[in-house]
This record gives sequence, C-alpha cells and structure tokens, in this order.
Amino acid sequence: QVHVVESGGGLVQDGGSLRLSCAASGRTFSIYPVGWFRQAPGKERAFVAVIGGSGVNTYYADSVKGRFIISRDNAQNTVSLQMNSLKPEDTAVYYCAARGAPGPVGAVAPSMYRYWGQGTQVTVSS
Repeated sequence: QVHVVESGGGLVQDGGSLRLSCAASGRTFSIYPVGWFRQAPGKERAFVAVIGGSGVNTYYADSVKGRFIISRDNAQNTVSLQMNSLKPEDTAVYYCAARGAPGPVGAVAPSMYRYWGQGTQVTVSS
C-alpha cells in the first residue's frame, strides 16, 4: 500500500513559478513510475508529466514541455514538479499518482495509476 500527499500549491502571477511536492509512504514507492495530473473546473483529469522509478526517464505533455520539470528523490520517497513560466491556463488542481507496479514511462491515462493524492490547487492570475 502507498499513501501519497501533495503540497506546494498556491496563487502565482502569470509568468511565475511554483514547486509541487509529492510525499509517499511505502517502501516499494521507489520502483513505481509516478505521474502528475491536473484537473481544471469542468474538464477531465489530464496528464502533465511522469517519471520512471529510477528517475532517469521522464515524459511530458506538450502543453508543459520546456516549462515544467519532474524529478524524484527515492531516498526521501518524494517526487517534485517544478513549474516555470506559469500561464493562467495552468490553473487546476494538481494530483500526484503512483502506478502501483514497475513499468516503462509512457502511461498517460489516469486509469493506469493506482495510488492518488488528494490534490493541491494551483491558481495562476493574469
């Protein structure tokens, strides 16, 4: 069993930066790919970024590529999402999710992730 908790959300101006953190319990967390997703009001939950268990392989949605950086520290059981050059359209609740099994990076469907956090609100003002 893996328990996931996000933190770091908040209000930021257009062009600003935020760093989200995902802390997890469970000694098997370090072998799971971990993804970040976001859900804006009235929209479906959407893939943002994913990182493999070793931290080497990453994959990003086109909408955030070049602006967001995902990283992980397996010694601390944490995954971070550095968000730069934020835009109002980045406003959403951001969720961290662990796949629950080892596997390649590339899973973008929320249904492929087993363990979810409660989400953290990110609001970008224009």
